[in-house]
Amino acid sequence: MVTKSISTSQLIQEFHLQLVNPGADTERPITVGDLSRPGLALAGYTTYHPFERVQVLGKTEVSFFESLSDQVKDLRAEKICTYEETPCIIVSRNLEIPEQLLAAASRHRLPILRSPESTSVMTGRLLSYLDRELAKETVMHGVLVDVYGIGILITGTSGIGKSETALELVKRGHRLVADDAVEIRQIGETILEGTSPELLRHLIEIRGLGVLNVMTLFGAGAIRTHKDIELVIKLQMWEDQTAYDRLGLDEEMIQILDVDVPCILLPVRPGRNLAVILEVAAMNQRLKRMGYNAARDLSERMTRSMEEGNGN
Repeated sequence: MVTKSISTSQLIQEFHLQLVNPGADTERPITVGDLSRPGLALAGYTTYHPFERVQVLGKTEVSFFESLSDQVKDLRAEKICTYEETPCIIVSRNLEIPEQLLAAASRHRLPILRSPESTSVMTGRLLSYLDRELAKETVMHGVLVDVYGIGILITGTSGIGKSETALELVKRGHRLVADDAVEIRQIGETILEGTSPELLRHLIEIRGLGVLNVMTLFGAGAIRTHKDIELVIKLQMWEDQTAYDRLGLDEEMIQILDVDVPCILLPVRPGRNLAVILEVAAMNQRLKRMGYNAARDLSERMTRSMEEGNGN
């Protein structure tokens, strides 16, 4: 897993922010995707002040600060500007920066940035940007395909047929996201987004044929740049002595980063049409998402049947 950060200078460039105090340290790292509206800190309560976050001051915070006495302004400004871990302070609506706050920030080389946008619009854009840029990230060996709108990550040992299955799915009208290496980032608490490394984008490797460009062969409709991962299918060579799940009552999960994803172990042997099985798996996953589980329905029917038989 890769822990990511961006610099304050990147934020300035991305959002075209004005640096109000030149000479401030704009290389301070931003490592947290949340924002802070430091109203309580300006009021004097800093016990749980999230100093490691980007601090956002809107009209409410600035007007409250201006209502304080000059002595209190100096104390409060000094307090919130002393944290070296604070990346920056952003003031919305092109509001005038209070003199005491600007002086304290300049002493501690804390960047004060100004935006013409309203506070709500700016914070929404900032949160979306930071969520994506600072998302937890990992790389997995496998193939990611979009089948009937369900992102399926196909895993398994090298040579078991992941790419061939994906190629058959593309022929059947589905879309390839990534082959061989899948970059996965966690968006929020429950969403995993998969994409292809730039170097391998649109490419698929088929043993005996070599590397093929899926978009060139099948058109732009055969590929996707990214897709949320909702199902993992692990291909495994068939073993006669292994007892495979025949009903699907026990749904196994696999943890990727901090998210649990449904995982199906799919045995591979000659004669099994893996592309069709994956299509059915995708459709079944959509039904489960809507609240219908065929295995559970069968189990309930059998239970009712046995109860009725005992009643007779």
